[in-house]
Amino acid sequence: MKNTSDILIVGGGLNGPALALALAQTGHGVTVVDALPRGDFEEDAFDGRSYALALASQRLLDQIGVWSRVADHAQPMLEIKASDGHAGEGAAPFFLHFDHREIEEGPMGYMIEDRFLRRAFLQAMDEEPRITLINQRRVIAQAVDQTGVTLTLENGDELRGRMLVGCDGRKSGTAARASIKRSGWDYGQTALVCAIAHEKPHHGIAHQFFMAAGPLAILPLPGNRSSIVWSEKSDMAAAIQGLNDSDYIAALKPRFGDFLGEISLTGKRFTYPLSLTIANSFIGARLALVGDAAHGMHPIAGQGLNAGLRDVGALAEVLTEATRRGEDIGSVLVLERYQQWRRFDTATLAATTDMVNKLFSNDNPLLRLGRDIGMGVVAGLPGLRRRFMREAAGLTGDMPRLLQGKAI
Repeated sequence: MKNTSDILIVGGGLNGPALALALAQTGHGVTVVDALPRGDFEEDAFDGRSYALALASQRLLDQIGVWSRVADHAQPMLEIKASDGHAGEGAAPFFLHFDHREIEEGPMGYMIEDRFLRRAFLQAMDEEPRITLINQRRVIAQAVDQTGVTLTLENGDELRGRMLVGCDGRKSGTAARASIKRSGWDYGQTALVCAIAHEKPHHGIAHQFFMAAGPLAILPLPGNRSSIVWSEKSDMAAAIQGLNDSDYIAALKPRFGDFLGEISLTGKRFTYPLSLTIANSFIGARLALVGDAAHGMHPIAGQGLNAGLRDVGALAEVLTEATRRGEDIGSVLVLERYQQWRRFDTATLAATTDMVNKLFSNDNPLLRLGRDIGMGVVAGLPGLRRRFMREAAGLTGDMPRLLQGKAI
């Protein structure tokens, strides 16, 4: 065999490297296979892509040696404001306001640019001798036997491991080759993603503005910049994306408002079709799925990457504990523990984001009245408000040790 490791990971985005670092720290040899060239992740220019990291996710990054590399580039989210309304009319009178000072742990989360996070993962993997990174190679076949998994790459190389992890996105080839099917539906919405520069400071406040076509998230970046995740009906989104930059901003302004002064684009513009898609099983023969390969949700709660990092923490903990007990890490008994840990939490999160999107992405006057009153009730009850804040920070539920800020 060309390469032999304990664990083979397909997918070099964010979840794959995070899992590799977590497992390497506990003594596992890991090989990460990524179809993209390494140079794609080493660009210095800001391209407009950023991530909202919950506090629990930041703790995981700290534990695996990544956070210290990006902390200086991170923007704390000190407050979250969520409101309902129509473009050009301003917010409804009832809205949610979460302030990090109401919980003891600190900021509810952080915004970090894609360029800094990916580069930090690459640097951390380069410095870890237990990790082998193979770039610009597609997996064309995978075979399972009683003792392990064999991957065949497009150049004919073969990789051997005791188990395989698919971190290769919603259209996971790893899952497809294992005959794992998916369930879900299309929302008929598309997310327009970009970054803007603005005149006035954002003071670390994240905004979520619910409109009939879909939510608009305005998320603070360092300096007078913000990340935009703007959901529209797919046909309207395609028309907006086709505009030149000045007309694009003109379309955004009535939805955005003027509370941050004049706005302008910085970086590139992206679109992502929105759907709910969940693998019918998170595990297979000597196989586990992580992140979008297991579950893809609406970005309305900003939990996509955070849910993936929960998978990372849970799987790393399950495999490490199994190794210490002398178990076969690829056995169904071990992998079922991971599935039991993550499947209910994921299903609950998926159902919640689906329900919130359906509740808010419409202009039904009765539903609008009900949701506005609901936000007013939550805003007026400190105990309930703090519970929602802790949910947003990822501090509830059966948390893996890495997300608690503890070593495995």
